Order: sequence, then structure tokens, then C-alpha cells
Amino acid sequence: VQIFHDNSSRIAARNVIEKLRKLAMIDPLTGLANRRYLDKVIDSKTDEMKRYNFSFGLVFIDIDHFKNVNDRYGHDVGDKVLWSVAQNLSTMVRSSDIIGRWGGEEFVAVVLNLEQEELEAVAEKMRKTIEALEIPGNGSPVNVTISLGATLAKAENGLDKNGILRKADELLYASKNQGRNRVTLG
Repeated sequence: VQIFHDNSSRIAARNVIEKLRKLAMIDPLTGLANRRYLDKVIDSKTDEMKRYNFSFGLVFIDIDHFKNVNDRYGHDVGDKVLWSVAQNLSTMVRSSDIIGRWGGEEFVAVVLNLEQEELEAVAEKMRKTIEALEIPGNGSPVNVTISLGATLAKAENGLDKNGILRKADELLYASKNQGRNRVTLG
């Protein structure tokens, strides 16, 4: 004797839940993690830093003069720029690292298991790659640069999550104030 159960509604419900989970955690334009997901990752890594003395790198990334891209080429090209920058940045990090869109034209990378010099090398590689990128525009290629603020979060620095975020943000603005298209480490 065999008994069959129709599990199609349960499977459909699981599929809907998975789609909703992705919508809640993934930026629809870039396909990267969104701010909500990044926030959870940074919470987790900050807890690990305090509990186990694991350090991690936090990199704030901003596309320089992005408003000019939208004004000059239109929002469609602006979206292409965001997508292209996102895809290229995602190739710069390891599978254990997380990169996502923080909002607007800002991205954040959480880079694990490295020291200050390695963090600087990763950030500089990101900067150079985006600087060399040519994105198809309306008849002519669009070139953009990025400014980066990078900090190595360590337990001995005594910073909580908000302090780490504030420090990376301040370093990003230092890059912008020093002429853009640069990495500022701290």
C-alpha cells in the first residue's frame, strides 16, 4: 500500500518565502547584498571581534561625482554605471567576504582575515579597477572613479559597530576632501 501526499502547496510556500528573503536582503539593481543584510553582517563580525578577537576590514566606497553621470547621460546610464561598478567590485573580494550596496552610489565591503597592508592592497585594487573601467554610455564610454575609506576593526581599538562605521565613513570623506579617486586608511 502506498500513500501519496500532495506537497505542492508546501513547496510553493517555500519558494515564495525564499523569493521574499532574497527581496529583503538583495539590492535589486546590482544583485549585491543590500544595507539591511550588510548591517547584519557587520553586527555579526563586530560580535566575533569582541568575543574571539577576530579583526575584519570595513571599506566604504563612493562613486565620485555620480550626480554628474545622471545629469549628463541620464538615469539609465547611471543605473548601468552602478551595475558595472557593483559587478567589478564583487570580483575583487573573496567568497568569504561580503560586498553590498549601502545606498545610492555607496558600497560597503566587509573583508575578513587580513592585516592592514592587505586591506590597503584590496582597496587600492578596487580603486584602480574602477578607474580603468569603461561603461557603455549614450554613444561614448563613461569613466568613473571611486573614493574609499578603509579601516581594520580590531578589539583593542575599543570601537563598537557604530564607531567602526563612523571611522570608515570619516576616512571616505577624507578621500573625497583630498581630491577623490583615492584610498584613505585608518
